[in-house]
Amino acid sequence: MDFPPSPARPEHSRRGFLKRSLAVSASVAVLGNLPRLADAIEPLSQRYPDPLIKVLDDSFLELRLFNASVERLATGLRWAEGPVWIGDGRYLLLSDIPNNRIVRWDEVTDSLSVYRENANFSNGMCRDRQGRLLVCEGSTTSGEGRRITRTEHNGRITVLADSFDGKPFNSPNDIVCKRDGSVWFSDPPFQTGNNYEGHKITPTQPHGVYRIDAESGKVTRVIDDLNGPNGLCFAPDERTLYVVEGRAKPNRLIWAIDVKDDGTLGERRKHIEGFEYAALDGIKCDESGNLWCGWGGNGDPKADLEKLDGVRVFNPQGKAIGHISLPERCPNLCFGGREGNRLFMAGSHSIYALFVNTRGADFA
Repeated sequence: MDFPPSPARPEHSRRGFLKRSLAVSASVAVLGNLPRLADAIEPLSQRYPDPLIKVLDDSFLELRLFNASVERLATGLRWAEGPVWIGDGRYLLLSDIPNNRIVRWDEVTDSLSVYRENANFSNGMCRDRQGRLLVCEGSTTSGEGRRITRTEHNGRITVLADSFDGKPFNSPNDIVCKRDGSVWFSDPPFQTGNNYEGHKITPTQPHGVYRIDAESGKVTRVIDDLNGPNGLCFAPDERTLYVVEGRAKPNRLIWAIDVKDDGTLGERRKHIEGFEYAALDGIKCDESGNLWCGWGGNGDPKADLEKLDGVRVFNPQGKAIGHISLPERCPNLCFGGREGNRLFMAGSHSIYALFVNTRGADFA
């Protein structure tokens, strides 16, 4: 008579054991590459609307998303600065100045890695109109630095400027590229006074803001009378240049300066004045002309950091309309993400993000 086939017996041989072990390991490895839902983001508050997003004027409600939270993406940096979004790669670059490196946060894998070691204590960064990375190198690593560089598409580094009138720059700080291809950057002495964010030197240039012509490469000093020029950005129509005066007394200032068609500057107006103990730092415009400003305490022990640290938002008329509270000072920020509506904030030690109901001016 016919008997039904016996059920397949498991392989008890060493080969069978290894085969099953490898299959299980492969499954674990695949699953291990996927972040657990609870670990994918780290909102600082579980409530909606996020209590860290403070409305100072009802007009800010149009910029706030009701169900978006401030998220901490990564931490472990010493002094984060100069964030720039690389949309074609879906990642964010930041300078970690005391560690002398540029780090990369990847939107796809939600991971942080080193993009460039020995980065000449880089500070501000942006992209030019061809998508190449422009970097303010604030100090020297091995005889190089205190310069503006461009990273070509093949990875080669081109020096755009390293001196003016035969003297080296102080410590290039922040940078922006205009639609005509000209590159504008600030050059305060902030990284020259210690061996923590670079190397201690005696500055030889006045505190300045410079322009590099797109066609000729000529470097022109366009501002030489501000005390510690810091963050800078253009209004959406690029007819106004905003510049932070980081050592203005008694309070830090943001100047609005007319930009002429030939690249020279015209009338200057005091646009925003910080208040006591407040430090204004990096700035960016959104598509409607609102200014998003890195904000925090100025180092005075009397500063109320709980109220100061974060991002302060001003309308085009210079009125404060919103404040995003962070648990650490925010030196700089940028817009990014697929739609340009994600605000990335470089905290002192960490990277934060918030979806907002506007886009950066560069995405408009």
